Amino acid sequence: MPKTPQTSSGIPVDLVYNAESLKGFDAAAQLGEPGAYPFTRGIQPTMYRGRLWTMRQYAGMGDAEESNRRYKFLLAHGTKGLSVAFDLPTQIGYDSDSPYALGEVGKVGVAIDSIEDMERLFDGIRLDGISTSMTINATASILLALYVAVAKRQAAEVKRLNGTIQNDILKEYIARGTYIYPVEHAMRLVTDIFAWAASEVPEWNTISISGYHMREAGCTAVQEVAFTLADGMTYVQAALDAGLDVDAIAGRLSFFFNSHNNLLEEVAKFRAARRMWARIMKEHFGAKSPRSWMLRFHTQTAGSTLTAQQPENNIVRTTLQALAAVLGGTQSLHTNGFDEALALPTEQAARTALRTQQILAHESGVVQTVDPLAGSYYVESLTDEIERRAEEYMKTIAGFERSSSSKEGGGKYGMLRAIEQGYVQREIQNAAYAYQRAVDEKDAIVVGVNEFTSDEVAVPIQRIDEALEARQVERVRALRARRDSGVHAAALRGVEDAARGGENLMPRIVNAVESCATVGEIANTLRDVFGEYRESVVV
Repeated sequence: MPKTPQTSSGIPVDLVYNAESLKGFDAAAQLGEPGAYPFTRGIQPTMYRGRLWTMRQYAGMGDAEESNRRYKFLLAHGTKGLSVAFDLPTQIGYDSDSPYALGEVGKVGVAIDSIEDMERLFDGIRLDGISTSMTINATASILLALYVAVAKRQAAEVKRLNGTIQNDILKEYIARGTYIYPVEHAMRLVTDIFAWAASEVPEWNTISISGYHMREAGCTAVQEVAFTLADGMTYVQAALDAGLDVDAIAGRLSFFFNSHNNLLEEVAKFRAARRMWARIMKEHFGAKSPRSWMLRFHTQTAGSTLTAQQPENNIVRTTLQALAAVLGGTQSLHTNGFDEALALPTEQAARTALRTQQILAHESGVVQTVDPLAGSYYVESLTDEIERRAEEYMKTIAGFERSSSSKEGGGKYGMLRAIEQGYVQREIQNAAYAYQRAVDEKDAIVVGVNEFTSDEVAVPIQRIDEALEARQVERVRALRARRDSGVHAAALRGVEDAARGGENLMPRIVNAVESCATVGEIANTLRDVFGEYRESVVV
C-alpha cells in the first residue's frame, strides 16, 4: 500500500476534503472579516487592493560602498524597501581589525564598524524616505543607534524613520548562534530598545520575532508557528515586567516567517499564526487596541531549499514560496536569488528575484481579492490542524516554567526554561534529522538532487574582493587616530555606567556612536559588564 501523503509537518493529507472535514467549523469566530479580529483573513480590510506588500531584497556585501551600489541598483529596479545583511564580525560585536574578525570581514554581509561606515552605506539615500530592515540581533541597539545618528547627520526627521531591526535574541540561542551576552542581559537590551524607540522613533518596528532561522535549521511549519509565538509571548512579558504598557509596545512588534515549498501548508501556517497571535494578545495579555492584536509579518523564501545542483530550478522554488507568502497575507517579502546556494547573489540573480515579486503583483491576479483561498475545505482544515498542533507545543513550553525552581512564577518564562534545557533545540534537530532521512531514502524528492539529476552547468557567482578586508581595517584604525579621544572615552564610560545601573542604555549608545565609538568598542564595554553567554551542549 502506498504511504498516506503528509505535509512537511507530518499532517496526513486526505484524498478529498468536503463539508464533513469542517464539521463544527464556526466561520464567524474562526474566519471573521479581513481587517477584523481574529485577522485570519488578513490585517487590512482591502489587503493588496489597497497597498501591495513591501518588496525587499536582502543585500549587503563587502564594504559600505559596494553595498551602497547594490542598494541603488535595486532601488532603480523597483525595490520599495532596503534589507541590510551585516557581516559576521558586525553581528557579534567585533571590529574589522579584531583577531576574531580575521577572514570574515565583508564575507556574508556588509562590514560596519562606525558612524562613517553607516554614512557610506546610505550615501545618497534619504533615510526618512525609505523603509529599512536590518537583520541584526546581539548588536541591534548599536546598529539602530548608528542608523539614527546618520539620519541626524542627513537632517532627516528622526521621528518619521520607518523600518525594522530584527532584535530577536532568543532565536539566536535556539538556532542561529550570533549571541553575545547572557540571556537576562540580552533581554534587557531588547526592552530598553522598546522603551526608547516608543518616544524617539515611534514608527520603527522594534523587533522582528523570527521563525525564519528556526525553519532554516530544520523545524517544521507547526514548530515554526509554536516556537515563534512562544518567543513573542516572552518578549511581551519581559516588556510588561520592565514597566511598559502592552498597548504602547504591541503595535510596533513584527514577525519574520519562512516560506517553504508545500504551498497550501504555508498559506495555512500564516493564517493560523495570525489568528493565534490575535487571541494571545487579546485574551492572555489583555491588550485593548485592535492594532495590538495584529500579527504583521515579513516573509523570506526558504534559503535551505535552494540547491547547488541545477540552480535554475531555484527560480521555480522561490516563485512557489513567494506565492504562498502572498496568498498567506504577508506585509513584506524578500525573494532569494537562484544562485544563493553557491554565493551571495549576483545582480542578475537579485533582479530575477525582484522580478518574481513584481510578476506576482502585476500579472498573476492573486492580489485582486483578499484571502482568495478562504473557505477551501482543505485550507481551513489545515489551518485548524496547524493551530491545534502548535498550541500543544506551546502548552508543553509553558509547562517548563511550572516544573522549574526558577524565581519567576506563573508560567511567564517557559520559553526561557525550554531553551535552557534544550527542549526547543532538540525538537528542531529531530525534525531536521527526520527530513534528511526522508531525502536519503527518497521518501522526499528534491528535484536535481536525489531524482531527475543531470550534468552540472556552471553559473556566474558573486565574488568578494580579498583586498577589502585590509582597506576596512585601515579605515577603522584611521578613525580611531583622528577622533577626539576625550569625548570618545567619556561616551564609553557613560555606556558602562548605564549598564551597571538601571538606566536605559539607548541614549548612552547613541551618544557613543556619535562620538565615533566603534561597534566593537561598545560591544566590549557591555561584555565587560554583562559577561558572555556560553552555550550548553544539547544531546
